[in-house]
Amino acid sequence: MIPVPNWSIEPNPDLNITLAYEDADLLVAIKPPRMVSNPGKGHERGTMLNALFHTHGPRLQNIGREKDFGLLHRLDRETSGLLIVALTKSAYDALRIQFETRTVKKFYWALVRDIPDPPKGVIDRPIREQEDRTSKYTARKVASVTRAKRRQGSAGPPKDAVTAFRVVSAGRGPNGEAALLECRPVTGRLHQIRVHMALIGHPVLGDGDYADEGKSAPRVALHAHRLSFTHPVTGQPIDVRSPFPPDLKPTLRKYKLQVPESGATEADP
Repeated sequence: MIPVPNWSIEPNPDLNITLAYEDADLLVAIKPPRMVSNPGKGHERGTMLNALFHTHGPRLQNIGREKDFGLLHRLDRETSGLLIVALTKSAYDALRIQFETRTVKKFYWALVRDIPDPPKGVIDRPIREQEDRTSKYTARKVASVTRAKRRQGSAGPPKDAVTAFRVVSAGRGPNGEAALLECRPVTGRLHQIRVHMALIGHPVLGDGDYADEGKSAPRVALHAHRLSFTHPVTGQPIDVRSPFPPDLKPTLRKYKLQVPESGATEADP
């Protein structure tokens, strides 16, 4: 075993991560809400990779920093759900091709304000990423579907972005109507579902960045509940699912919405 002081990411045995799938080549972890996917400034020990380095450290260290220690994609801090992590370099390379060719299908549950009409559709609007400098020393990445105000030349060019969605259920609560959607981001842009849903007038509950919904849910009401891809070694189809997160169930009940079954019919792009 590689000595802990030489590991690139500090293992944290105090963090528990549930695995929805694991074999010799890869795992699919369920990231809890409010946990960052990988370490960065201000998040050196409390991330999903810190937890996985405790249980799979030698294998992830062997994959190396240039391959993100096996992490194929990320979720926003407040978003919960499924993430694929490769356990070998060859599995990482094969899965990376699947992500680049958009053959990995990702499905999210999203609680949104009001009820989309029609109840299913495809949003095809480019997204521009830019650096939002909150002070002289700190900044964060934000996204927009309109011409972003350039700040010190930090706004990037718009990138194609496509999100399919369908209404799973709809209801009414003390603050109006809401709907539970299944969304499939065909592309993988920054905050894509949040930006696209706000664009069509149905912002994600709990989203205080792209809408005035920060107090409507305990956090951004997004959960990555299903991943469908081809196994990088065996070539067999893999379909991994995750149950609806407990912390968002009170919001469902507030709008008289039923807890959805994992693996509901996908939203067609």
